[in-house]
Amino acid sequence: MSHSVLPCPLCFPENEHILWNNRTCRVVLVNEADYAGFCRVIWHAHVREMTDLTPADRLYLMKVVFSVERVMREHLQPEKINLASLGNQTPHLHWHVIARFSDDAHFPDPIWASRKRKGRKREVNGEQLRISLMHNLKETGQLG
Repeated sequence: MSHSVLPCPLCFPENEHILWNNRTCRVVLVNEADYAGFCRVIWHAHVREMTDLTPADRLYLMKVVFSVERVMREHLQPEKINLASLGNQTPHLHWHVIARFSDDAHFPDPIWASRKRKGRKREVNGEQLRISLMHNLKETGQLG
């Protein structure tokens, strides 16, 4: 029996809203109606786990993740930020950075759980997030 191998959607992305990009990783704004500001930090090289990276690359990636978290907290003022690196369906190293609110569709459960309520729609200004992220990454020395 032969199994077809589909191209990795993170190696060959389509229609991404890129907030920031450099030689090692990128930050994208995910089009998720229930979760305005939902971002992914995606390592460019196709690796599966954090321990596939060198210690220096791991530290670098987490500094980018933390910069995204900081900017989301400043702009969206959520109840909580969820950070997740799952990759069960897409085994390519990436982090989800998700602003959570007590009135969102799934709170306090993970966003992948069963919906608890309709949830309040929120708008996010992607350009403002991008500018703030650039500023934050520059301040912390992560541009490069």
